[in-house]
Amino acid sequence: MTVRQIPAPPINPETQEWWEACTAGKFLIPKDNSNGKLFWYPRKNSPLTGSSDIGWVEASGKGTIYSHSTLWRADPNYCIAYITLDEGVTVMSNIVDCKFEDVHIGQKVNLVWKDAADGQKVACFTPA
Repeated sequence: MTVRQIPAPPINPETQEWWEACTAGKFLIPKDNSNGKLFWYPRKNSPLTGSSDIGWVEASGKGTIYSHSTLWRADPNYCIAYITLDEGVTVMSNIVDCKFEDVHIGQKVNLVWKDAADGQKVACFTPA
């Protein structure tokens, strides 16, 4: 089975701090300090309140597949999924290191780190 090379992610000032944490092996979730709620995706201002008082919570790396799609016609095949983390936010990521025909909604997954084409650590998930 050929393994897909994950494309290099676009890193900008809004997401740079998050990608630096990924390089260190930490999956951080942004938190609106004005109301204590977590949100996704990483950015400098909360989409909940507009506040720029943002903190970070380290995720457990555990979640459940909410929805998924396998690109069977791609060469090589790959699978992406919306994953609801145990912390409550839903993220989109790659499902890796498994048979894609076995991936299903409600499946428990764990965080794994993979290198993108440029060497950047990218958060992916594999069945638990």
